Amino acid sequence: MAASLARVATVPSSRSIPHIIYSDGHRQIQKSLSQLIEKEINVNVDEWERQSIFPAHTVFRKLGRLGVFGANKPTKYGGLGLDFSYSCAISETMGSIHCGAIPMAVSVQSDMATPALSLFGSEYLKNEFLTPSISGELVSCIAVSEPGAGSDVAGIKTFAHRNNGGDWVLNGHKMWITNGGQADWACVLANTNNEGGIHRNKSLFCVRLDSPGVHRNTSSIRKFGMHSSDTAEIFFDDVIVPSANLIGEEGRGFFYQMMQFQDERLVTVAVSLEPLQRCLDLTMEYTRERKSFGKSISDNQVVQFRLAEMKIELESLRALLYRAVTERIQGSDVTLLASMAKLKCGRLSREITDTCLQYHGGYGFTWDCPITRMHRDLRLFSIGAGTDEMMLSIVSRHLLSK
Repeated sequence: MAASLARVATVPSSRSIPHIIYSDGHRQIQKSLSQLIEKEINVNVDEWERQSIFPAHTVFRKLGRLGVFGANKPTKYGGLGLDFSYSCAISETMGSIHCGAIPMAVSVQSDMATPALSLFGSEYLKNEFLTPSISGELVSCIAVSEPGAGSDVAGIKTFAHRNNGGDWVLNGHKMWITNGGQADWACVLANTNNEGGIHRNKSLFCVRLDSPGVHRNTSSIRKFGMHSSDTAEIFFDDVIVPSANLIGEEGRGFFYQMMQFQDERLVTVAVSLEPLQRCLDLTMEYTRERKSFGKSISDNQVVQFRLAEMKIELESLRALLYRAVTERIQGSDVTLLASMAKLKCGRLSREITDTCLQYHGGYGFTWDCPITRMHRDLRLFSIGAGTDEMMLSIVSRHLLSK
């Protein structure tokens, strides 16, 4: 299926609707993915949210057959071998899932745990970890954050040293690890020496989570949103990591991690577009039908103007994303654009969901209102993949350095 989608994606069509970056190939992939989401995922979302977990291996295998985890990964390892615009198109469509947890889990696998492996990993590591992750046979996670180091990646304390046999001995405590409860392996960032400064003493490893000395805890983390996402803290106690499981060069882990942050942020923005549009659509429908003081709520000009403003802001975010993706494909540094888009995404995720919840009145305060779940899930977009404050810091540093 992945190969067939890749062939479709390369065939232009004169009947295609003009789009700044999407072709008939993009739309064919989106159509196939939408059908899977509608038939096999959305029908189960409410139950998975109640259970506070979704069956990652089952869902990932189905998504893997469509090439979701390898849009821009090499065909040699099961990917589609396409450009980053296809990752963006897939992420937009993943946003049509009626919860934020599953798109986030998928993004962790495709855009956080595997990019450095794909670019810098050995043939052995690619065969052992990348290929089965692209197919969805393995579930992965990215283990960077710690209790005392979230946005401050350079401040992590987890450490790995070599033993007499040349393998690594890993010790540390990772926190807020998405997919951490079900993952088969983790891409772990750890300090590997005390020299070279905080940006040159870190390395990335592929670590199997069934290794002796690995302990996971999911029961103590109760989240505001993203309920069906299993979020874990992971403890590494003298875990032996084979020397062959080092990704790329020793001491380059921090740089590898920073390189993939821009794609992670762009994908986060792409995922946000569908739920924010759905939030507006549901609210426009509700305000037209809901009567108050003898007229529809939507007859109030203040409501009309506010909905119009939010729609304009959402389309501005979409345009900013497409510009950033276009420049990313052309090989430009998109750190500034990605940070701007991510900041706008976080702010709109709060603003639109909160305003739409307000317009639903008492119903908006109930657990059964779909706006409520979007409000809780999208709140993370101001925190994860770089906080709003970190995005402001990056943008201001770019502006003032000129």
